[in-house]
Amino acid sequence: MISRKLRPFGTTIFAEMTRLAAERDAVNLSQGFPDFDGPPELVEAAIRALREGRNQYARSRGEPDLVRAIAEDRRKRYGTGYDPDTEVVVFSGATEGIASSLLGILDPGDEVVLFEPFYDSYPAAAALAGAAARYVTLRFPDFSFTEADLEAAVTDRTRLLVLNSPHNPTGKVFTPGELSVVARVAARHDLLVLADEVYEHLVFDGARHVPLSSLPGMRERTLTLSSAGKTFSFTGWKVGWGLGPKPLVDAAQAAHQFVTYATATPLQAAVAHALARLGEEYYETLRRAYRARRDFLADALRRAGFAVALPRGTYFILASFEGLFEGDDREFARHLVEEIGVAAIPPSAFYARRPEEGRRLLRFAFCKRMETLEEAARRLGRLRP
Repeated sequence: MISRKLRPFGTTIFAEMTRLAAERDAVNLSQGFPDFDGPPELVEAAIRALREGRNQYARSRGEPDLVRAIAEDRRKRYGTGYDPDTEVVVFSGATEGIASSLLGILDPGDEVVLFEPFYDSYPAAAALAGAAARYVTLRFPDFSFTEADLEAAVTDRTRLLVLNSPHNPTGKVFTPGELSVVARVAARHDLLVLADEVYEHLVFDGARHVPLSSLPGMRERTLTLSSAGKTFSFTGWKVGWGLGPKPLVDAAQAAHQFVTYATATPLQAAVAHALARLGEEYYETLRRAYRARRDFLADALRRAGFAVALPRGTYFILASFEGLFEGDDREFARHLVEEIGVAAIPPSAFYARRPEEGRRLLRFAFCKRMETLEEAARRLGRLRP
């Protein structure tokens, strides 16, 4: 029997659409995992760690070589310093980091502010912590918000704000001006911030990822999450991490030690190798490859009759099917799988306050081989007479 806390959330839409895609042999552009592997040298580094006997429990907060590599990468990339021993923690993926952070920081009766559409683990993790979620709606196609919108979501019970930039599912990269709004509201109401930055390296068209923690006054109130899965195309490894001031890291660690305790030791070794050894050429090549995939899929969607909100980050596209289909997003997603042979995510599942904002949209993932995207484009062509 499912607890009352989790009963409203049911099975994730990702599992539902991936299952349906497999049943119908559809091209799966729903769940956000690559259909290719990342750098072979990371696989070799993991194998080497296995053969060297690094097969027992890791330090709960993370293997020393990995936490040092995380802290050094952050210092070189963004100029923000963190003590690897006390201000870094390694999780079993950023999703576990989200859950452990909310469990460790929030008390029953607290409130957490979320931007919608949201990554669906946010409200579920808040519910596990006994906290209530309040929402700020980002609207298609530009997904902007105002300071008044954010202020309206804050009450005297609000303790935490979750900011995901680059943003899943919209592909929005929050601008420096928008980040300043978040920082002002957080400071004004003495809020803590969980900054989910797992797509930090996937930005396009001149967009620049600016960590919220780098803004004046925000380091001491921000716990930042990132992970290896999106950056190195090994989502199944589930190696994520958090950086922040010691009190926030200690709070997340207090839950993490009882959720998973530690993350796979040999995979931590491989990620440490990646952070320490892969140069900027790797990240530039990654961005170029994903931009090419984005542009290809966006063009295919436009030719099929969709209105596309071109993302400046992540590897997702939100597109409106207004004029293509009379039903809502769930009905169209099922139609697309069963009749066209392409799977996408109906994003109304990512809204709580205004689900109608997502009912004429679908989310497509372009983290796929070009051959996969070419086959999807061929099938999507069936939508047009």
